[in-house]
Amino acid sequence: MVNGKAGKALCAAAACMLALGGCGSTARTESAQAPVRAAPTPVVQQPATATTATAPGVASGKTLVQWLGQAATRIITPGGKVIVIDPWLTTNPRTPEGFRHVHSLGKVDLILVTHAHMDHFADAPAMARLYNAPVYGPAGLNQSMVHLGMLPSELSPRFNKGGTISPLGPGIRITATHAEHSSELTWRNPATGKDETHVGGEPVGFLIELENGFKIWHMGDTGLFGDMRLIGEYYKPDLILIPIGGHYVMDPKDAAVATRDMIRPRYAIPIHYGTNPQLKGTPEEFARAMGNSPIGILNMKPGDALQF
Repeated sequence: MVNGKAGKALCAAAACMLALGGCGSTARTESAQAPVRAAPTPVVQQPATATTATAPGVASGKTLVQWLGQAATRIITPGGKVIVIDPWLTTNPRTPEGFRHVHSLGKVDLILVTHAHMDHFADAPAMARLYNAPVYGPAGLNQSMVHLGMLPSELSPRFNKGGTISPLGPGIRITATHAEHSSELTWRNPATGKDETHVGGEPVGFLIELENGFKIWHMGDTGLFGDMRLIGEYYKPDLILIPIGGHYVMDPKDAAVATRDMIRPRYAIPIHYGTNPQLKGTPEEFARAMGNSPIGILNMKPGDALQF
């Protein structure tokens, strides 16, 4: 399903890689000084070997976004930094086989975790140790990781909602936003072999502003909340990654209200669906619920990558 006047151009660019629903033109009216951004284009990404030490190539000045199933996302910035969000790869049923290893990304500079649930957090400690990359997440989660011996403090720095950090240098700014969810941490005690529940902090989303000004909002797991409108108006994200599966998060109708009526980005990638029977929402339902909105809905398959 394709919506919006710019849908034909966007879909022609991406037809060889992925199916698009709800494609469209720019959602916000831009000032005369604002740059005109081209439609995203598909990019083939191959998993790295255990010895690969560099990130895959990205065209100069471009941003690559790769979805790896559920909420797992890799971003390669215009400056070549690699950010991984919610790394659940090794046991994720929707992650392509070649990417089901913590070494398969080749290079990781920063790991962001939206909350402590296994399907967002599971591979973060191992990935942090392999790449010597810090994990930023809810402050309570990071403190628990240190106290439980999962990571040393230098790989588990604390930060929290409303805070803005630049761990990759001043050209990249990351702000923790609200998310309407929970964040308990389940940890198996090696001494007893039993699972324990620990503090996981409060769930967050991440608003990421890149070197060229392109803004991505990875919303994590969340239900609808009124300040989505404020975040959309204040930060003006170009691209959102929005959960649509229902049951634990927004369903397609809720996600459409958030996208169309409250946030109004240029593009939206539906995530967090189809990994278990409760997550029944589909990108097609999301696109239908969006109606005639000009916002581009990018229906990606796990492993697909787009260049913006």
